[in-house]
Formats: sequence, structure tokens, C-alpha cells
Amino acid sequence: MEQFLGFLQQNFPVIVNYKYLFLFLGAMIEGLNTMVLGGFLVSVNTIKLLPIFLLFTLAYTINGYIWYTVGYFAGAKPIDKWGRKDQKGRKIIEKVEEYFEKYSGRAIIITKFTFSLTIATLIMAGSLKYNLKKFSLYNFVGSIGWVTVTLFVGYFFGESYKLFFVYLKNFTYGLVFLGGAITLIYAIKLIFGSAFIKSLFITDKIKEFSYKLRNGLEEFLSNGSEKK
Repeated sequence: MEQFLGFLQQNFPVIVNYKYLFLFLGAMIEGLNTMVLGGFLVSVNTIKLLPIFLLFTLAYTINGYIWYTVGYFAGAKPIDKWGRKDQKGRKIIEKVEEYFEKYSGRAIIITKFTFSLTIATLIMAGSLKYNLKKFSLYNFVGSIGWVTVTLFVGYFFGESYKLFFVYLKNFTYGLVFLGGAITLIYAIKLIFGSAFIKSLFITDKIKEFSYKLRNGLEEFLSNGSEKK
């Protein structure tokens, strides 16, 4: 890792000298990979935990405001264009809309931990002119949660790399550990998003089952009364 940092310092001094600025911009524009990298850099003592935590939280919160603004001025057109391209996408977006109408704050926080639903929900909040004070609160809370997760994963893999550094002195292996951290956080987002989507449809399945059960009981009771 020291070799890599030395290489950057020698060839790209601006990146090293303004590393907090570049990490802030990366977290605001890209998000996930930059924040995992931040956790990794904290573990190898390249940057400090508290400053980068605050910067990442601010950056991801600003990202939420950006998509809220898109929805506020563009309405639901972006969602219609990218989220309703097929029948499956339409059903998911419709379920998210229903969930948002009932549990708007919870939806904003939860979808911060997913992939495609994050942007769709933030745009939806803007298109519905959702109360800005409430949005600010939930957007901030969700940002804190996701920054905490990504920094922890990056930090954990960084510590693992340091633990095995005696055996893995080649910088290439450091990249392997960082790649493993990024892969894990992608998997977490996919699993969380999939679970959230399934939870949106489980209510309909429960209702369908209850209707069938009720109809079956009514039919059974009506047949029994006719026999009498």
C-alpha cells in the first residue's frame, strides 16, 4: 500500500494533497465504491475516520437532494423513462409508490440501502413535492446508515489486509482485498434490495391467500347448510 501511495504522491500529487476533496466529490457523484475505498484508507492510516465520515455523510446527503430536485422540477418523467421499461419494472415502481404513500420516511431510509430503488424513490419524493423538512431528516438518517456500512466494510477488509501483510507484501494483493470489500458491499445492496422488493409483494400474497381461505370456508359452510 505504501508503494501505491508513494506512486500517487510522485506522479499525481494533486490527488494526494487534496484527497479529502476528491473523496468527497466521488462520494457525492458515485457513492458506493468511493466510500468503501474511504474505509480502506482509514484502516491503513491514510485518512482520519471522523473527517471522512462527516464528509461522506454530507456528500451522500447532497446526492439525495440532487435527485429530489430532479423529481421536483421534472416530475415523474425520469421514473417513467427508466423505471417502467418493462412489466416487471412497472410493478416494482408501482409497489414502491404505494409503500411511499403509506410509509414515506421509512421508504426514503430503506431504499438508501438498495441500488435502483434509491434514485427512483428520491425522484418520487421530489415529484410529489414531499415536505422538504421531513425529507431532509430521512435523507440524512439514511445517509448516516449507508456511510456507516460502507466505511465498516472497507475498514474491515483494510484491517484484514494489514493482518496478512506479512505474507502478502505485493501491492496487487492489496487491490484484491479492496476488490473483495467492494464486491461484498455490492452483494449487501443486492440482497437488501431484493429482500425489500419481495416484502412489497408479500402483502398481496397474504391478501390473496386470505381471500381464498375465506371463500373456501364460505363455500364449505354453504354446502353444509344445504345438506341439512
